Amino acid sequence: QRLRKIISSRAIHLILFRSKVSSITTTIMSASDIVPPGVVTGDNLRKLLTHAKENGYALPAFNCTTSSTCNAVMEAAKKFNSPVMIQVSNGGGKFFAGKSCSDPNASAAGAVAMALHVRAMAPYYGVPVVLHSDHCAKKLLPWFDGMLEADEAYFAQYGEPLFSSHMLDLSEEPDDENIAICVKYFEKMAKMQIWLEMEIGITGGEEDGVNNEDVDPEKLYTTPEQVYSVYEALSKIGDMFSIAAAFGNVHGVYKPGNVTLQPERLGKHQAFAKEKLKSESDKPIFLVMHGGSGSTDEEIATAVKNGVVKMNIDTDTQWAYWEGLKDFEAAKHDYLQGQIGNPDGADKPNKKFYDPRVWIRKSEESMIARCGVSMEKLSSKDKYPAKVPEAGSVPMWNFQPKSGGALGFISGAINKVIHPTK
Repeated sequence: QRLRKIISSRAIHLILFRSKVSSITTTIMSASDIVPPGVVTGDNLRKLLTHAKENGYALPAFNCTTSSTCNAVMEAAKKFNSPVMIQVSNGGGKFFAGKSCSDPNASAAGAVAMALHVRAMAPYYGVPVVLHSDHCAKKLLPWFDGMLEADEAYFAQYGEPLFSSHMLDLSEEPDDENIAICVKYFEKMAKMQIWLEMEIGITGGEEDGVNNEDVDPEKLYTTPEQVYSVYEALSKIGDMFSIAAAFGNVHGVYKPGNVTLQPERLGKHQAFAKEKLKSESDKPIFLVMHGGSGSTDEEIATAVKNGVVKMNIDTDTQWAYWEGLKDFEAAKHDYLQGQIGNPDGADKPNKKFYDPRVWIRKSEESMIARCGVSMEKLSSKDKYPAKVPEAGSVPMWNFQPKSGGALGFISGAINKVIHPTK
């Protein structure tokens, strides 16, 4: 027992030393000097998030459900010179797979397919992209397991995981169980240098089938002791983890009643950990923010100031995507009532208006603009001047598996998720 305590203490001090050295480096360099463009994992992900924490900005994490929304996010990152996170939820993975796909592993297969799409296209946009999976409640652990299997298969081929990071949301479970399950998974993830995001304390509202609209308001605020208990447990395994600590957050556009957002509480979590760890850093913990829709600019800025390195955005970009289509339909209504015939003539064709590439693009343009708003609010704009490669310089297949070819690997990765026993 005494030896275990000594080892744990040394592990924590090693993490603090490593963080201090990284902090000195990242505060004197720009993000573009630290990490390459394209999907970032492992050490590069750690460097990127450390740079964000030490330089007062956070990465926007956009929920995506289609190749169109993924491309819109990457285009926004290129346009506004920002590192970015693309994240997929269980429901998003299921939608990507196809709503008619009834296989129990469809959500995992869809998430894998989205990740492979992003990996294939990210190098063309010239910015760092973090591939992340969103909220995974206890009942959704089979989905999480499926993605980890794909990570392992990808890691065996390329020496890095398919995804950059995954989130476990066991906040509805007792704290001891929440932390124990996170420790179990983090031990497996750390071997592949996959970042773990976990949640302690409850985010209100409703998200992807998890409804906390009627939760006790007091549970919407995590205590410093809860946050430190997570840090203490996970830091014994590694330093690639972040904590979503509730401070009155609510998913969606809701009025949380008598609950108010209190991002200053995050500073108290950091101060508590700093004292416990005797750390020289004022922000020894990586924090993330959920339920940011409707938050004021001041609340977001306060959260980032107190060590938030990532904020989820979904509701606002969903509306923006729809609004682009809505406005297009309103402007071109008379051209969208039939294949032939419009105000320009009864025999005039309307294909250039109803072609999906036209109206989907309008949705993308609206979403791109809204992504830029989030990048501005989180101060990630202009933190990474896009390094768009010269035309033709990126191989059509920008990865080289050890065997089986690119198509063979993609097919194998998805089949492994759908048929794990084969």
